[in-house]
Amino acid sequence: MNRVLVTGGAGFLGSHLCDRLIMDGNDVICADNLYTGSKDNIRHLMSNPYFEFIRHDVTEPLYVEVDQIYNLACPASPVHYQNNPVKTTKTSVYGALNMLGLAKRVHARILQASTSEVYGDPEIHPQPESYRGCVNPIGIRACYDEGKRVAETLFFDYNRMHNLEIKVMRIFNTYGPRMNPNDGRVVSNFIVQALKGEDITIYGDGTQTRSFCYVDDLIEGMVRLMNSPADFHGPVNIGNPGEFTMVELANLVLELTGSKSKLVFQPLPQDDPLQRKPVIDLAHEKLGWEPHIQLREGLEKTIEYFKKVI
Repeated sequence: MNRVLVTGGAGFLGSHLCDRLIMDGNDVICADNLYTGSKDNIRHLMSNPYFEFIRHDVTEPLYVEVDQIYNLACPASPVHYQNNPVKTTKTSVYGALNMLGLAKRVHARILQASTSEVYGDPEIHPQPESYRGCVNPIGIRACYDEGKRVAETLFFDYNRMHNLEIKVMRIFNTYGPRMNPNDGRVVSNFIVQALKGEDITIYGDGTQTRSFCYVDDLIEGMVRLMNSPADFHGPVNIGNPGEFTMVELANLVLELTGSKSKLVFQPLPQDDPLQRKPVIDLAHEKLGWEPHIQLREGLEKTIEYFKKVI
């Protein structure tokens, strides 16, 4: 039995990871300041003797004895990370430093949940891990994009300086149950608006694309990366290479919900990427991983969840 720390463990991805780790027979410590996470996401685990919740902000040091650390703590949707951009940058940078320091002290293996946002508004398509990105360092998204880029830098410097066992994964758009209905992400926005019969808001002309990975597939990739050979550090893209325009996604949501909502178009936000699609050859080669749940099936499960919570 491994003793595992999950920072951001009460969030959307973190809570699903905690479920998986408990199911796999681990002893799990969930640390979260509940800025964007929710106790409702982990309430079903509270009575489990192998699960422990700590209300903690990763910008402060944490002293626990663990074998593995999954560092997921950071607001991940534009609505949340732009609400307090300085706090977002601190969470990425100080959080990485504090968790790396903990891993060094207790000789734990540590995984960083990075993001496809390190590629910015990409000039090449699709995006392989070798692409260094096109990020505006002074834009409204920079607090998240550059914060995650610095976190990756720190992880690899700790590996080179201290021989720390690190893993870095770049997460592409992920969706599923336990998404926050008000997080401003496109999947949750479209589903909530459709279920309420409101106009569906599309930014830009709707031809910009995203690749959507269902949460169960993402968590499988994350766990495989953590338990991969010590000499493989990443970074590795984890996402679904199926590519959809915003109009295609909106029309599929309308079909699956039976909604009569209308599509309305608004100006594209600053620095919003026009294309996003992962190259997952490395994940397939090193982890034997690829996504299995297609967008229609995943949306059906996600819509059923949102019907219960809104």
